[in-house]
Amino acid sequence: MSPPLLKLGAVLSTMAMISNWMSQTLPSLVGLNTTRLSTPDTLTQISPKEGWQVYSSAQDPDGRCICTVVAPEQNLCSRDAKNRQLRQLLEKVQNMSQSIEVLNLRTQRDFQYVLKMETQMKGLKAKFRQIEDDRKTLMTKHFQELKEKMDELLPLIPVLEQYKTDAKLITQFKEEIRNLSAVLTGIQEEIGAYDYEELHQRVLSLETRLRDCMKKLTCGKLMKITGPITVKTSGTRFGAWMTDPLASEKNNRVWYMDSYTNNKIVREYKSMADFVSGAESRTYNLPFKWAGTNHVVYNGSLYFNKYQSNIIIKYSFDMGRVLAQRSLEYAGFHNVYPYTWGGFSDIDLMADEIGLWAVYATNQNAGNIVISQLNQDTLEVMKSWSTGYPKRSAGESFMICGTLYVTNSHLTGAKVYYSYSTKTSTYEYTDIPFHNQYFHISMLDYNARDRALYAWNNGHQVLFNVTLFHIIKTEDDT
Repeated sequence: MSPPLLKLGAVLSTMAMISNWMSQTLPSLVGLNTTRLSTPDTLTQISPKEGWQVYSSAQDPDGRCICTVVAPEQNLCSRDAKNRQLRQLLEKVQNMSQSIEVLNLRTQRDFQYVLKMETQMKGLKAKFRQIEDDRKTLMTKHFQELKEKMDELLPLIPVLEQYKTDAKLITQFKEEIRNLSAVLTGIQEEIGAYDYEELHQRVLSLETRLRDCMKKLTCGKLMKITGPITVKTSGTRFGAWMTDPLASEKNNRVWYMDSYTNNKIVREYKSMADFVSGAESRTYNLPFKWAGTNHVVYNGSLYFNKYQSNIIIKYSFDMGRVLAQRSLEYAGFHNVYPYTWGGFSDIDLMADEIGLWAVYATNQNAGNIVISQLNQDTLEVMKSWSTGYPKRSAGESFMICGTLYVTNSHLTGAKVYYSYSTKTSTYEYTDIPFHNQYFHISMLDYNARDRALYAWNNGHQVLFNVTLFHIIKTEDDT
């Protein structure tokens, strides 16, 4: 086949494939075959009622604060979604319309070329018939060459007819897209551009109110424990590490107390990053050895149980000296009423959103847990609650919002099994599992600032996230 014919064949083949693709694919792309447009009458009305149920969790593995909100069914974003889908569809139609316009210009140009070729082919056919009538005057060789060229051109005639049909189809597509674009534009105008902006402002207002609400949010009921996140691996099987829940946002000091006895050295780190890298900023040599691992740092001071006694010590890190000490009346000590793992864990000091607490057991309460709220300055007991849960059957315990949560073991399979509310003086049995990754927990304390549980897990310092359930009443609630 000669080069001009090859070029013509390539052009026609390409245009045939393009038109075939357009006829099969374009309707589905723009939604002409199956898409039905929703009318504005189906938009959901926004209810003015506002009342929230909020789940909040301490932080994710990257250290970000987590707050999950469960709101009444209002479908606030239904219009937003439909408006966004409409805009995207309109943009797609406009882009397709531009592509069709470019393709149409190319088609018209090539179509003129094809028509010209068709005229030439018809003229050639007529000439061939004339020559065939007078072929006796021509040489046999020239006649054969001319006949072969004609045979090559004959298959292009059906292609030309198909090309005319495809060109009409492209024109129809162009008209349908123009009509669809007009319909979408009309619907968008009926929905209204200002409606989207108004909805956007309502969402921003809601976010602002929710942030203000979360700032006031302090207490809730424990619903779930997730993790742990392993921060560091160091020390013996038993120990304690902590941060100050009342420290400022810029103060992220970490304190580290290895072992449960025969030690007086407290190591301080300026930040969690320094703690992980082992860059100590200071060490404190306490005047007394501590007992157990249930110490707490609260408002710049360390509270711990003096070894072989039921005396509580308050030690100021800034002053480097003891500020107060007091005997916890009737409290068992030195493995009389420890947690299940032993380790002189008779007296557990802890803090939550409400204040400073001591958890212990007495003979007067038959070895069951006693909860006492302490004055942070004088260590005086302000009020006590006697529970019916045996101290020796508890793996660990911690306070959240004035409620004591008790685990049933310190080993694998441990879960929060019992809770006692000091607000209502009532208890309930719970079933909140958590992952005891390293099989042995010797310290588990809640930090109200971080909304997390600090744990010493068999020589690993780990963090557990907690999910608390809150009910927030608004002015509209009765």
